Amino acid sequence: MAFDARVDNSGGRDMNIQIVTGNSNRPLADAISTELGQPLTRSTVRRFADMEIFVEIHENVRGQDVYIMQSTSFPANDNLMEMLILADALKRSSAKRITAVMPYFGYARQDRRPGPRTPISAKLVANMIERAGVDRVMTLDLHAGQIQGFFDIPTDNLYAAPTFARDIQERFESDKLVIASPDVGGVVRARALAKRVNAPIAICDKRRERAGESEVMNVIGDVKGKRCILIDDIVDSGGTLVNAANALLEAGAIEVYAYITHGVLSGGAVSKITNSKLKQLVITDSIQPTEAVKATKNIRVLSIAPLMAEGIARTAREESVSSLFY
Repeated sequence: MAFDARVDNSGGRDMNIQIVTGNSNRPLADAISTELGQPLTRSTVRRFADMEIFVEIHENVRGQDVYIMQSTSFPANDNLMEMLILADALKRSSAKRITAVMPYFGYARQDRRPGPRTPISAKLVANMIERAGVDRVMTLDLHAGQIQGFFDIPTDNLYAAPTFARDIQERFESDKLVIASPDVGGVVRARALAKRVNAPIAICDKRRERAGESEVMNVIGDVKGKRCILIDDIVDSGGTLVNAANALLEAGAIEVYAYITHGVLSGGAVSKITNSKLKQLVITDSIQPTEAVKATKNIRVLSIAPLMAEGIARTAREESVSSLFY
């Protein structure tokens, strides 16, 4: 399925929207704007000398359906505050509906209490977004699906799987493929992609000794002589991914690729991926790729602008978004 989110003024329900962006991922906002055929609303998002954030909207948004483009990636707190202040500015400017489009939802890994006296930060962030005046949230591949329930406003969680599936089908023969999950928790995601590309699945059984470190124990499934594709929502330090790739190769896989939605790639992750046995890591541009990522030969970036633009177009026209999931 090819996404076509461009405005059609020849008939049907035309869109009447405004798109505002923060500084977290301007290239993605520009790409989505182009897909929609809707220029970005002129605005200023800058810092005072003490790093306070100042926002000013330079166009009339009264009575408008406004979409804020902002991933809350690194620096997460700055980007989150930009989005909250943008929402407040739009609310006070009498925007009719404000939708926060967050391709990457930061703090999503803090969706429960792992121990005593710890926060549920994802719920706190959800509360802040609502209180800022946001009427609707659109995001991509939430780390934990239950975060949708943290909001008391409509929340659409889109999936990168259709984008990944098309790319995989264009590049690989399905009879030699195995879709692999780097841990037991990702089995549902791996099974969904495997169904799309008509391939079997494998699971890497992982034991995590401490936060930020992981150890792969064994591989469940037949990967001998197969080309394996690891699928996950987030790659951060890269340790889990590299360990899983090594385990699959030791189990007889001929090559290992990885398709990951959000390329956080913190610390020395890029170097770790570069020096690993991964044939290629494919990420989306939900987080703006750094220069180091762009320069790495075994990391490739797929754009999710068509997918996000289609979601925005359907929301604006009050059409179903759920068909994008299948």
